[in-house]
Amino acid sequence: MLLTGKRVLITGATGFIGSHLASRVLKEGAEVFILTRYKSIVKSVRLIDIWDKIHVVEADIRNIDSLKQIKELKPQIIFHLAAYNHVGDSFIHVNEALKTNCIGTANLIDAYDGYERFIYMSTSEVYGYQEKVPFREDAIPQPISPYAVGKYAGELYCNMKMRMQGYPIVILRPFNTFGPYQSARAIIPEIIIKCLKGETIEATEGIQTREFNYIDNQVDGLILGAIQDKAIGEVINIGAGEEISIKDLILKIHALTGSKSELKIGALKYRPTEVWRMYCDKQKAQEILGWEPKINFETGLKKTVTWFKEFIKQYKDNNSALVALLKAKDM
Repeated sequence: MLLTGKRVLITGATGFIGSHLASRVLKEGAEVFILTRYKSIVKSVRLIDIWDKIHVVEADIRNIDSLKQIKELKPQIIFHLAAYNHVGDSFIHVNEALKTNCIGTANLIDAYDGYERFIYMSTSEVYGYQEKVPFREDAIPQPISPYAVGKYAGELYCNMKMRMQGYPIVILRPFNTFGPYQSARAIIPEIIIKCLKGETIEATEGIQTREFNYIDNQVDGLILGAIQDKAIGEVINIGAGEEISIKDLILKIHALTGSKSELKIGALKYRPTEVWRMYCDKQKAQEILGWEPKINFETGLKKTVTWFKEFIKQYKDNNSALVALLKAKDM
């Protein structure tokens, strides 16, 4: 197995991508440590299946003193996924977004330097406005949200550490990810849930395009970033390079779920800062990481719909074990 015997630290492991990564890294034979602000399974339900098999460390990347514990852990590989990660809300919580994504990253890098590899998960959002598509890694970033500004600042700090002190860092820019356990604040689970519940769906005309990548493919990219020596010092897109319009995405999910939801396409105005086309050039990931998406969009979407169908069934069924447990708190 790829990471057998490695001491691996993951920040952001209680999040959507991080939880999938933690499960995979554990299966790869690594000793897994996670940093989380709350050492509680109630706050970390995505990790319930592996909670007793991993080492949970309570820390906050915004508090550099709490990160002193990392020297005692002596991780060989660090996956840094922790972030303030909601683009829209970052305009309201600017300070929190910048502190977490920029200062938090610097704190983590400065807390310990004895690792073999540091994988910084940036974001495709750093590209912002670009005249040329698909987005290539050599394009000049033009971030258009506090979230993206903070993530790009994290990249700059990583680059400084690589140039000045030779730190073995890999910067990955994943494009939109989807799959089981994702928050309903993301577009694909939001649409799936509304379709399954028969709720009205309002959207813009939906001509803007995005690309969406199934979670297993993104985790593959993260792990390859940790084991491919050629990746050190590089910035690499992780994405399939296939775009779909938001309108077509909504129609596809609506058909796949057999939904009776009313579709009001064109009911909403476009955002003033709308990026009209957003998908990546994946050549560098192919050449340096040997990465290719193993699960295509259609298959991934079907898997995701199936998962959310079961989730809603458990959450809404008064006879389910989950509902019984939730009701028990009121007894």
